[in-house]
Amino acid sequence: MTIQARIQADLTPANDPGHAGRIEAGLAQAARFVRMHAIASIYHAGSGHPGGALSSADLFACLYGAEMNVSPRRVDDPLRDRFVLSKGHAAPALYAVGAYYGFCDAKEALRLRKLNSPFQGHPHVLDLPWVETSTGSLGQGISVAVGMAIGLKIQKNPARVYTMLGDGELQEGQVWEAAMSAAHHGLGALTAVIDYNKLQSDNSNDAIMRLEPLADKWRGFGWDVQEIDGHDIAAILAALRHAGTTPQPSVIIAHTVKGKGVPYMENIPLWHGSVKFTPQQAQDALDALGASAAEKKDLLDV
Repeated sequence: MTIQARIQADLTPANDPGHAGRIEAGLAQAARFVRMHAIASIYHAGSGHPGGALSSADLFACLYGAEMNVSPRRVDDPLRDRFVLSKGHAAPALYAVGAYYGFCDAKEALRLRKLNSPFQGHPHVLDLPWVETSTGSLGQGISVAVGMAIGLKIQKNPARVYTMLGDGELQEGQVWEAAMSAAHHGLGALTAVIDYNKLQSDNSNDAIMRLEPLADKWRGFGWDVQEIDGHDIAAILAALRHAGTTPQPSVIIAHTVKGKGVPYMENIPLWHGSVKFTPQQAQDALDALGASAAEKKDLLDV
């Protein structure tokens, strides 16, 4: 059974109509952990990119918790699905979801950007065996994902490739060269997820370089396109399932909120990155995410 078929079966068993709701509730809990852990790791680092980590948390939870055929016990399995974080500055969310699903230790992953820590500010393939490639130079990650998908197709390997892009990253010409290449080679095993929070480091995307009509652009490049609420777990799962059925590469444009879950951060470009949380700001952010006293102690007292 393919991973997509397994997920469909898990979500809709005929004898348990409430099962899908429990799956979604579990993924929502995973996303909550991702947000809290990302906040804490950036606080301890004294710098980082919280806005995009929070906006992408639900997407990460669904990818690692329900969609991708990956296991912390078999990180080198040739049949595993591959994930490339093209928006490498969202590394705190990647490390957090890895910690939640057993790919790394949660306490160790709080050592973001510390000297000799494998949890660098951007993912590094030589430091973490479950990270597929180093990323951070915007625009390059999707090109790597295209190369992986081409290689798997040549090998007749059924594994899928997923990549997550930031919307500001779409202003890079290399992204569109990769998109054209993926369609040309008929890479139906490739899914791109766009964290479309509409803000980048200095301002709104529209003020810097307008992306719309974004869906039409991807369709024009030969991709299957879906637009969803990137914080709706059920919608994310449905979109990922659909993406596994198309003969052409698929893109999911996930409309999200920068800094999702922390009111003082939401839709504020300042919180894109290079920020330093004060102790009170870190406490306030965790409070907004519903952290218990025990959770705050576990995350902040390290």
